[in-house]
Amino acid sequence: MGLLETTITGKKRGSSHAHVVAELGSAIVSGRIAEGTILPGDTDLSLRFGVSRTVLREAMKTLAAKRLIEPKAKVGTRVLDRSNWNFFDPDVLGWRCDAGMDLTFIEYLAEMRMALEPAAAAAAAERASSDDIVALYAIAAKFDDINHTPETIAKVDLEFHLAIARMSGNPFMRSASALIEAALAISFRLSSPAASPEMLDEVAANHLRIAHAIASRDPEKAISAMRHVIDVGRTRIHKSFDGNPDELATAKAATSPTRS
Repeated sequence: MGLLETTITGKKRGSSHAHVVAELGSAIVSGRIAEGTILPGDTDLSLRFGVSRTVLREAMKTLAAKRLIEPKAKVGTRVLDRSNWNFFDPDVLGWRCDAGMDLTFIEYLAEMRMALEPAAAAAAAERASSDDIVALYAIAAKFDDINHTPETIAKVDLEFHLAIARMSGNPFMRSASALIEAALAISFRLSSPAASPEMLDEVAANHLRIAHAIASRDPEKAISAMRHVIDVGRTRIHKSFDGNPDELATAKAATSPTRS
């Protein structure tokens, strides 16, 4: 289950391993467990979560792979500084989103999207097959529905952008898809184009413009059209914060790291 799906449904993964990873990972990323903290030992954590030492150790290996923690002999398991965290990891991004929204984080995501997605669109214009383009038009057509809800439009939006990442033929573009999903999950929470028929029309037209540019094999137009879509989404989110300063203050407080 991806970040957008868990944002929409509120469902979390259910295994003991996933529970331990999510509880500790979320606590670290939110700042409830401060950077530099030495975590309790295996025995204490096993008792706390009610899991076997085997399950706990596998969970700790998962968190270490995400660069949230690092075990050291004779020292214990230390929480790493956030500069080490793998923000390309879908779980880390999800926990960061759960911790609360702030404009700085949203801007970071937009910057990364602006660096990657226009390039993916340009590559798709050069490399996509005829079947790829037909499939992209089919997805673009799904935007044109006045009955869209925030949930359904977000799913179509994700499908469209992930399709372009695949069509780019670049495996690094596909690997960065968690960033796109995180941005769309934020949009779903804060400001959806499903709020009005006019906004839905605009989103449909903007995404169709990307499809046309790719179909016409015009990388420059594909870059321009993709940049425009990202800018429109970023502006819409900014307006949602401008209209609700209390929400921004709450989000900033939620994302401020705490020290213990």
